[in-house]
Amino acid sequence: MSDYDTQQDKYVTFKSGQEYYGLKIQYVNEIIVFQEITEIPESEDYIKGLINLRGKIIPVIDVRIRFKKEPIEYNDRTCIVVINVKDTVVGLIVEKIAEVVEIKEENILPSPSLGNEDKAQNRYVYGIGKVGDSVKLLLDPEKLLKDEDLNLAEQANEEALIEGE
Repeated sequence: MSDYDTQQDKYVTFKSGQEYYGLKIQYVNEIIVFQEITEIPESEDYIKGLINLRGKIIPVIDVRIRFKKEPIEYNDRTCIVVINVKDTVVGLIVEKIAEVVEIKEENILPSPSLGNEDKAQNRYVYGIGKVGDSVKLLLDPEKLLKDEDLNLAEQANEEALIEGE
């Protein structure tokens, strides 16, 4: 049994507002405590800035603001989930990490649109995972990071490389 098989159905779940979200574990590099963020002028409001993760500069996105929800104060439960999407590393600021859960393919329902086009978060949710009596909204990290966010990450890293020379 390879590592891939054991990770196949595993999701890191976190809470944002009243909802629980899940991210496939293969996207998640690590989860770190909240740390100081250097703001980037003139960036999207949900891009909170850059952090230095062991010498690598990565952009961080506030998931709540990305979902067009009211921002909240960061506290000691606030974490940064460091994800890797298409070789781009980005941090997602989440209110609270819940747990790692296993969600089998047969327990994942397609995301119902139900005419909720106004709900920003639904654009990023590809499915709904049933875990016991609860449901987790499963996020598509590629949709969460628009192309310009990915470009921003690449620029940040290129600039860091130039400064480091």
